[in-house]
Amino acid sequence: MPDRFPVQVDGITLELSNLDKVLYPAAGFTKGEVIDYYTRVAPVLLPHLAGRPLTRIRYPNGVGGNGFFEKNAPAGVPHWVRIETLPAPGSSKGRETLDYVVADDLPTLVWLANLASLELHVPQWTVGSAGPDRLVVDLDPGPPAGLPECTEVALLLRERLTADGLDPQPKTSGRKGMQLMCAIAGSQPAEEVAAYARRIAEELERDNPKLIVARMAKNLRPRKVFIDWSQNNAAKTTVAPYSMRAEPAPTVSTPLTWTELEKGRVRQFRADEVLKRIKRYGDLFADLTGGDGPEVPRPSRRS
Repeated sequence: MPDRFPVQVDGITLELSNLDKVLYPAAGFTKGEVIDYYTRVAPVLLPHLAGRPLTRIRYPNGVGGNGFFEKNAPAGVPHWVRIETLPAPGSSKGRETLDYVVADDLPTLVWLANLASLELHVPQWTVGSAGPDRLVVDLDPGPPAGLPECTEVALLLRERLTADGLDPQPKTSGRKGMQLMCAIAGSQPAEEVAAYARRIAEELERDNPKLIVARMAKNLRPRKVFIDWSQNNAAKTTVAPYSMRAEPAPTVSTPLTWTELEKGRVRQFRADEVLKRIKRYGDLFADLTGGDGPEVPRPSRRS
């Protein structure tokens, strides 16, 4: 196979390179297979990236090499890639703004995959929005706790969140834990949404102290599931649904059904399995892209 060759993607010419380079050595999964996965998953992935400034984690030498976070647009961005210049509070390089890539279309997604952008992370808000349109809680198990304990916590969270009129949807992280996401109105500031998520996490910790921790200190996490409510802060990002992860196997952050959780059938899924699941279920997270969820309750609404 030649090192470089041009392809046409939706009328745009891209140059792909080194497609036979192995990016997941333990699985023999190549860069070409990464591009193929992102091309095939694009119809369900792109709605979850649209309008959101994208943080990429790139592994040009594969998952066994050094990866790096990339928020700012790299050099040589094609003219057809959407770039949004946005404030960058807390920038590690002291920048006031960054030029973010926004992946609204298939050519951009293929271009990113060709750069070995294995992981795609987005905030809970879109460019120009009044506030976050999604609430997320990350379930991080402290060993020896794992997915079974995350499943138990997810079911408790579903009961609590639905009592407040929200409609949580579960997904694997593609790594060791899980996340729940809810569509919300997009009219409240991120601070208010994060404060609500924190109240719920602390309430569940009080009710289930042997299973749940809502505090950040890592020494509190062994044998428990940490409910990370801070993912709702405006500066934070969460791995996108259907994004690959930089694990030994080419795992994916995978939307789940509640029936799978109720029956204890939760595990991390590989890219090929996710494509089969999409044929069976479609996009289980489709309701998260409508932007018509409820507001989160304010403290005065509960005693």
